[in-house]
Amino acid sequence: MKKIIETIKNIYRIEDLRYKLGITLLMLSVYRFGTYVTLPGVDPNALEGSARQASGGIFGLINMFAGGAFGRGSIFALGIMPYISASIVVQLLTMAVPSFQKMQKEGEDGRRKINQITRYLTIVITAVQSVGFLINLKSANPAAIISITHPEVMSNFMFMFMSLVVLTSSTMFVMWLGERITDKGIGNGISLIIMIGIIARLPFALKEEFNFKLSESGGGLVIFLVELAALFAVIMGVIMLVQGTRKIPVQYAKRIVGNRQYGGVRQYIPLKVNAAGVMPIIFAQALMFIPSTVAQFFPNYESMQGVISTFINPGSFGYSLTFAVLIILFTYFYTAISVNPVQIADDMKRNGGFIPGVKPGKATSSFIDNVMSRITFPGAVFLAIVAILPSLAGVLNINSQFAQFYGGTSLLILVGVVLDTLQQIESHLLMRHYDGLMKSGRIKGRTNVGAV
Repeated sequence: MKKIIETIKNIYRIEDLRYKLGITLLMLSVYRFGTYVTLPGVDPNALEGSARQASGGIFGLINMFAGGAFGRGSIFALGIMPYISASIVVQLLTMAVPSFQKMQKEGEDGRRKINQITRYLTIVITAVQSVGFLINLKSANPAAIISITHPEVMSNFMFMFMSLVVLTSSTMFVMWLGERITDKGIGNGISLIIMIGIIARLPFALKEEFNFKLSESGGGLVIFLVELAALFAVIMGVIMLVQGTRKIPVQYAKRIVGNRQYGGVRQYIPLKVNAAGVMPIIFAQALMFIPSTVAQFFPNYESMQGVISTFINPGSFGYSLTFAVLIILFTYFYTAISVNPVQIADDMKRNGGFIPGVKPGKATSSFIDNVMSRITFPGAVFLAIVAILPSLAGVLNINSQFAQFYGGTSLLILVGVVLDTLQQIESHLLMRHYDGLMKSGRIKGRTNVGAV
């Protein structure tokens, strides 16, 4: 406790860090306030249908990512997921379309163009999802819509048009908040917005699970404590997955610092078991939201049969299998983007470094690529297993709201974003010669190449 208090004092002493944390907390507070602002023309006291939808299934997952805004009919009901979906599409185009590849190689100007395209695509995706959300909202809560209860006050067209504009503008505003947190705050703005929405649902989920276990069919307090212990074990496993590295020794013949030479310095290249972090699960989840978006255009989606009905039920075998396969594919895809063996080999060669027994240049890049392929597979499989744990938790009689935190997207995002944020704070403290947040003085980050 004494170390934590001293760390907080150290954070307060650093003006730049204090400013970044203040901006971050302010932006996140604005976002949380917006999740409680109901759409114009909607009675918040008559949203029983949305609250029932948000208690489980795919819509419960959407509601969790939106911080409860979906079930409240909020202006932030769609959250940041349309932007994530647009980012996935643009990154896939960058891999397949030559013009996008050319823009990616143009440096800062190319990245600016790609970001602009992503924003435009976000508007399109948000508009489509807004229509589906509004159709579903009117079907589930007809008594809450003023255009239905009082058509003389507002026509159906006016309600739909006004709500479409508000939802689209709100999603773009949330995207802007995320970018400001990244630029002016502590960083990882989009991830922090998703994380804060998930954390906001955790107390309600714990309360529901506790009440459920104390009921006649729940199993009692002992079972609840066992579930908490199992959850702790899963969290530790996820932390190991996020932080896991394999160190490849790189013997440097010499290292020049100014005019002084140091020989025989042994350093390492830490290659992470999960170099992609939480991005594969976010990307895969965004794609899995597509069937639910389509289902919202059909008010009687619960009675739908076939493929769509399978993929709007997270507890089904088809949903879990598809989700797991997408996570594995996206893990390899994002690792290929974030870790460039050719660049690592070139940097080593320019600095006079080499891997013992491996020739510099192409042989070194092939060696690193082979190692990454081997260590990425078990990491991707474990990531997929953790992602589908909520389905297993549901089978074991765990309340659906708590089961969403028992693994899956929510837990992976929470662990990954928290560790990244702590790493950002840690780096500010260490740069100014203050003690870090951990006894070891260092939180393992996601740096793909560096000395240890």
